[in-house]
Amino acid sequence: MNLVKLAALPFRIVSIELQDKFEVVMSLSRRNALARMVASAAAATSSLKPAPSSRPPNILFFLTDDQRRDAMSAYGNKLLKTPNMDRIAAQGTRFDLGFATNALCRPSRTSILTGQYSHTHQVLTNSDGRNLPGRAGLLPDQITFPHLFKAAGYWTALVGKWHLVNEPGGFYEYAILPGQGVYLDPPMLVNGAHVQFRGHVEDVIGDQALHMLRNRPKDKPFCFLAHFKAPHRSWIPATRFEHRFEDVHIPEPRTFNDNLAGRSDAVRNSSMHLADLPDFRDRGCSDKLAPQPRKECNLQELVKNYYRVLLGVDENVGRILDYLEDESLLENTIIIYTSDNGFFLGDHGLMDKRLMYEESISVPYVISWPAALPKGQVDDRHMVLNIDFAPTLLDLAGLPAPASMQGKSVRPLLEGKEVSDWRASFLYEYFEYPAVHCVRKNRGVRTSQWKLIHFWEEPESFELYDLKSDPDEVHNLASDTKYRNVFNEMKERLAQLRKETNDLDLPATNPGPCGYGI
Repeated sequence: MNLVKLAALPFRIVSIELQDKFEVVMSLSRRNALARMVASAAAATSSLKPAPSSRPPNILFFLTDDQRRDAMSAYGNKLLKTPNMDRIAAQGTRFDLGFATNALCRPSRTSILTGQYSHTHQVLTNSDGRNLPGRAGLLPDQITFPHLFKAAGYWTALVGKWHLVNEPGGFYEYAILPGQGVYLDPPMLVNGAHVQFRGHVEDVIGDQALHMLRNRPKDKPFCFLAHFKAPHRSWIPATRFEHRFEDVHIPEPRTFNDNLAGRSDAVRNSSMHLADLPDFRDRGCSDKLAPQPRKECNLQELVKNYYRVLLGVDENVGRILDYLEDESLLENTIIIYTSDNGFFLGDHGLMDKRLMYEESISVPYVISWPAALPKGQVDDRHMVLNIDFAPTLLDLAGLPAPASMQGKSVRPLLEGKEVSDWRASFLYEYFEYPAVHCVRKNRGVRTSQWKLIHFWEEPESFELYDLKSDPDEVHNLASDTKYRNVFNEMKERLAQLRKETNDLDLPATNPGPCGYGI
């Protein structure tokens, strides 16, 4: 029988079952590459940039699932109060132009860890074996920032949602949800053992995070990742929050009744229309309702429960921050709060993500380090991406970022410096089709004013938006001859970005069954 070290609180454990082995395939060449990279990172510790204290900074990375940017009171939400998420913003910098380069869980999470675009790290979809391009999940020996912090002498650990198929690499300890995880009484894989817990998933994640942090080796700085399940569907809140917002009427988004006129068939034919959402049939939104009343009912239930599960996240973020403060660790800890992608909450009459519209790709993007960085900053000018997290953390800790990372360190922005050569555009890409929600493959380019979306497989189509005059993205200008020069310039910029990042065309996939999904 394997011996495993459990990071589990006894009063929440129901059962434990050891896992004999992990089905992990690693080539010798990839192992050699990892060894070389780890050796380089370890060697670099002898020439670290000086830290503001005698001890290297700790790292705390909070990640949620499907949390759009404005689902946080620091970003102006008037209904949802998130005082603990807001604490991080008050102690650091809130970026108002933070984006996911692929609005899908598995590819985005891999981009966060590797600092690479999806087409580079090759985790392109959430597929587990369907006939779709790319690999199913992150390989344990793919270089991630936890690998590099571990090599540099950090204690590294992970708790919560992983969703990247293979055993987590680069961590001394982990406690992860299998697959998407469940909200109530979640099973977890804890350092090789299957453990059944009692309670709400966010509380279990909070308990495990605190247990790991309390029992960490105190002679090492830590790099700790806390990945919450919320607000991913099926939006089941903890009992203490299930009646919040009960007497609140959720306002309809400005584009709630958008009929998608002038938009691509790829958008109109997707399975993301809120009126068809099946999740709330047992919560009052019956199939027997006419489409518009059902759509309105689904909006109320969706947003209220989406907010309710985020209340559980905020509370457990607060528990972890309180621990760091009580232990005098908060000042010298770099804290990031973000999400893997945004989410439609009735915008354009839709739910879910995947498309390149703002609600889908915009994420909270908050970074603090009280001991070394300015506090209370708001950056509303610079576009920052999920691929920037890894090089930023390494830079702040005085470690070199591998040349394979395609993101940029946002350190100068955090320090309030004027950066004249910051990116003026970025590449977006989405590859999961045919699959759930039936969103066709699309890629695009966004600048401060313009956005071009290209559905590149036949039947090919384009969408062009002027974000200054049309921030809601309802007027597709792609076929308007008045904007032909802009259209051509954006096509050229998209081609340039693809060339710069070595994005190669993938073989087309045949259309197949796709539906509403889970």
